[in-house]
Amino acid sequence: MSKENRETILSEVKKIICNDRNEQYGEPEDSFKKIAEYWHTYLEHNCLVSDIGFHITERDVAIMMVLFKLGRMETSYFENYDSFIDAIGYMTCATDIEYPKSRDGDKTNADN
Repeated sequence: MSKENRETILSEVKKIICNDRNEQYGEPEDSFKKIAEYWHTYLEHNCLVSDIGFHITERDVAIMMVLFKLGRMETSYFENYDSFIDAIGYMTCATDIEYPKSRDGDKTNADN
């Protein structure tokens, strides 16, 4: 893979997660938070264990969406370029959630 190709891929990811999707859906973290609430409620009410004993976070949603995309890549009969771009985008969002930018510009680990 050439450096130019990697730069093109990263530019596409940046455009999608910083512009296109934000304009349509708002900040990913807000959407992931709502999805986490829905998934938690679903699991709590539809699984064999009534109290699942954990809380699904925005980070979990981003990572599980990557897993969703990986599954789609494994079973797709068509070119799945978009799934790769989406997976990279979701991992970028997960990284941003896990390591939010501090006020001085350094990356910090929020919870660990």
